[in-house]
Formats: sequence, structure tokens, C-alpha cells
Amino acid sequence: MRIAQGGGAQALEHIVPHVPFGTTMLFAAILAAMIMSLALEEKLHAKKSLIVGLFAMVSLLLGAILLPMPFGPYSIGGHDIAMPVYIPAVDWGVITIILGASLFVDVTSRSGLFTWIAIRLTKASSGDPVRLLWAYGVMTVVFSAVLNNVTAMIIVGSLTAVSLDRLGRREMLLGFLLTEGLLTNIGGLLTLISSVPNIIVGTAADISFVSFFMRSSPFVLVATVITIVMGMRLFDIRGLPDAEARAAAVELVSGFDENDGIESPGFFWFAAAMLILFIVAIATTSVLPYVSDLGMGFVAIGFALIMLVRYKHDVDQFYRTVDWDLLGFFGALFVVINVMEHAQVLALIGIGLERMIALGPMLGTGTVMVATSAFSAVTDNIPLAAMLSKIIAGIPMADGLVRPPTDPLWWAVIFGANLGGNLTPIGSASTLVAVTIIHRQGLRLSFMGFVKKAAPFALVQIAIAVVYVLWIL
Repeated sequence: MRIAQGGGAQALEHIVPHVPFGTTMLFAAILAAMIMSLALEEKLHAKKSLIVGLFAMVSLLLGAILLPMPFGPYSIGGHDIAMPVYIPAVDWGVITIILGASLFVDVTSRSGLFTWIAIRLTKASSGDPVRLLWAYGVMTVVFSAVLNNVTAMIIVGSLTAVSLDRLGRREMLLGFLLTEGLLTNIGGLLTLISSVPNIIVGTAADISFVSFFMRSSPFVLVATVITIVMGMRLFDIRGLPDAEARAAAVELVSGFDENDGIESPGFFWFAAAMLILFIVAIATTSVLPYVSDLGMGFVAIGFALIMLVRYKHDVDQFYRTVDWDLLGFFGALFVVINVMEHAQVLALIGIGLERMIALGPMLGTGTVMVATSAFSAVTDNIPLAAMLSKIIAGIPMADGLVRPPTDPLWWAVIFGANLGGNLTPIGSASTLVAVTIIHRQGLRLSFMGFVKKAAPFALVQIAIAVVYVLWIL
């Protein structure tokens, strides 16, 4: 599963003792049952947070009975701290990014800024849906590369809904949002720091920032173009058919006034300045003194609190609009994945991939990428990437030399871990956010509905990645 930011408080490195194979298979079955339950979400008439929450409770209870779980105390900053085992299991960086970015966008939208940007983009597109899709698609990729995929989806998704509403093209909203959600994981491949798996594998392979960008950018460019073109075709997003329609659209958008939603010019310009600062701060978090230790979640929450000062007497109205189901889902999912890690379910996956590597340079590498994509669609790709990088580093080359940064195996894991997030709505934080925005807009899209619509995109992207890594990279 593609995660926007690195893991939560990992308190202490625990050496996991041997777990009986039958126990590992039991927990693997629990993971499979959870995925199946999410696929049947609509038939069960239950929210995602409740489904995964119940599986988290069962996993924790069975983990306490059957597994050598690390119950603490946990060593943090040289101090032993007692806390429940499920607290360090949660990736609080992701939780705080979603919470902070959602609040920041919600308050900022009250200034009229997003309406202003959306209308300006709509005018630049001359009311043509295809040109608008290209504009938002490219913006999604760039934002995902320099910010993180969750923040990119929240911002671009908000702008998209405004633009299509003003154009009277709301029937295209599902296609726009789903295409943008899939593009976030393409953007996550652009630089070494765009996603956590990139950092993990890139560090293990000793890939430099410039080298990573030079090698990944051709694929990102091609995949972006193909994904947008597929979005146009599969979601029937068409350009204006003739000169008469184009003239009517130009006349329509010329009547839009981007200043209509601006109630306070002062707050508008303040929000614009804060949005720019927010983007810069998120993009540079890793190099900012002190802030780098606190993480992007701290930045997101900090900017949200600053914006909330404008509504200091009514902050509760914004708290009520927070998607607690989404946050609860992620919290419970992190707990389930953490238990699966201690049950050595991920280690079992690693053994299978190690055997695939032994198939040879071509077949083995291609199989590893496809398998990594499949596992990343249903599990956390951070421990998966860490485990695979260790396995690859431990397998010597035929000549006994250290595996170089250009070796296709490294890139098979990088591409697979990122692109696998497009196979299911739980494979990526950003695709899940996209589905949440879709539901908020009153559109229906089930778990299996997402898989059916996204699978053609994901399969094409993975196929292109296999060709690129094996024969072009």
C-alpha cells in the first residue's frame, strides 16, 4: 500500500522469534478475509472503518495469544515509555497529514481561493473538458512529486469539483477524480523523495537524487500521457465537437467571475500566501532545521491551526466536517498490517519473491515487479520495500560484485511498490482519499467498482513499467 509519508513511532527494534507456519497462514487468511470484506462493503452495509476496525481487534487479540508481540516498554529518545502495542503500530505521520491537510483545505476554501483558481483554470481551458483534464492531470503529478500524494489529491480534487460544477459537466466528475487519483502514484515515481519506498530502496541501492530523476522521469512522462488519454477514452471525456460548441463554451466561461466567492479580500490574499507557504513547507520539510524531525504531519496540522484562527469561535464546525471514517480506517489498517508483520506474513511474501528473483535476470525481474505490485495493492509497501531491499542486497551478482544502482531488480521493486497502489482503493492513501471525495460529491463507487475501473489503467502502467525496466532503463 502506497503511503504518503514514512512510518510512525517505531519505538524499538524487536527481533521476531520463529512463528509456526500454521500461525502465519492463519493471519494470512485473516488478511485475505479483510480484503474480501472490503470488496463486499456495500453488501455488508458497513463503513470501511468499522470493517477494518473489527479485523484489527481480532488480529490484536489473536496476536496477543499466538504471537511474540512487542508489548513494550518502548525506547524513545533513550527513555522507556509504556504504551499499548497498537499505538506505535499506527503511522501517525499519515494520519496527521490527512487531518491537517483536510482542515487546511476546508478553511482555505472559505476564502474563495480555490474557486478563484478553479475558475481561472476553467477560463484558460476555454471550457473544453479535455484541456481541463490535461491541466489537472499534470498538476496532480507535479504536486504528488513535490508535496505528497494525499495533499495533492485533496487540493486537486477540491479544484476539480468546483471547475466541473461551474461548467455544468458534473457527469464527468467521477472520471476526473479517479484519473487524478491514479496519477498521484505516477507522480510518486518522479523523484527519490516522492515516496517512502523510493527512499528506502534508493538508499539501499545508493541511487542519487539526480540519477533517480533522470531514470524515472521518461517513464513518468509517458505514463502520465497514457493515463490521461485512457481517462478520456474510458470515461468518455470528450473535447467540444465543433466551432459552435467551442464558441458557446467560451461565452459561458467568459461570464464566470472568479471574484464572486471572495467575501473578504484580506482573507483571500492571506489564504493565497498561506497556500504558497504550505506547499513550500511541505516540499522542503526534509531539509528544514527542527521541522524535519517533526515531519510533514506537524506542518499540515500547524498550517491548519493557523487558518482556523480566522474562525476561532466556530472551529467546531470544521471538526465536524473531518472524515473520521477515513482516519479510523487508516488507523485500524496500520494496526492490522503491523500484526501481519509480526506474524511473518510479509516475510512469507519475501520468501516467495526471493524465489522469483532466482528465475533469472529477465523473467525473475519482471515477475518481481508484478508480484510487488500485487502485494502493494493490499499491504503496506513500506515494510515490503524494506524487506525486499534487504533480500536483493543479500543476493550477490553472478560475478560476486555488489549489485549496482542501475540493476533492474532495484527498479522493479521501486516501480512495483508505487504502481501497485492503483490496483485497489486501499492500495494507496491517495486513491482512498479520491474515493472519499467521490463519495462526498454524492457519487457511488464501491470497492469492486474501483477495481473494475482502475484495473485497465494499472495493468497498462505496470506493463509499460516492465518493458521500461527490462529493455529501456
